[in-house]
Amino acid sequence: MNRILLAFRCFFNILFQGALSAGVLAALNLTRRSGATPAAAKAASAAPAPPAVRTSDGALQILGILQRDSRLVDFLMEDIGSYSDDQVGAAVRELHNQCRDSLARYVTLQPVIDGVEGTFTKAPSTDPNVVKFVGNVPAAPPSGGTLRHKGWRAAKVDLPALAAKQDAAIIAPAEIEIE
Repeated sequence: MNRILLAFRCFFNILFQGALSAGVLAALNLTRRSGATPAAAKAASAAPAPPAVRTSDGALQILGILQRDSRLVDFLMEDIGSYSDDQVGAAVRELHNQCRDSLARYVTLQPVIDGVEGTFTKAPSTDPNVVKFVGNVPAAPPSGGTLRHKGWRAAKVDLPALAAKQDAAIIAPAEIEIE
């Protein structure tokens, strides 16, 4: 009769508490493993760790978008030495349009200096992240010079959120055709 009562106690302990109580463990001559309390087990299984966000994820995501929309990575990784200039030019024209459209969809770009290249322009800043002086540059940064490149600034970035289990390092998944 004691075994039947003990079996019922085990059944209801597991059903309602998820683990055997200390009294049932003692009656069965068992001990609980260290660190394995029912509350700790529930907490560990209930809250999975959020995926770590790396600073490179956005850059990899943009590269993945350019690969998806225009096959940019495929083009860059292919050896184009055996193709004629006409073939490369035709491929680049289409690739250029597709990449520009994809980039414009997710990133709003503006020139750092909105001026005419080849004319004298005052530097808006001496910060080397904003303006890069080239040529015969004196020790003290000058107030301006001939604009050689307007530069680009991301005014707005609107990337879609990465899926929770998506690995940003996968630029494009491998494709296997089933016949």
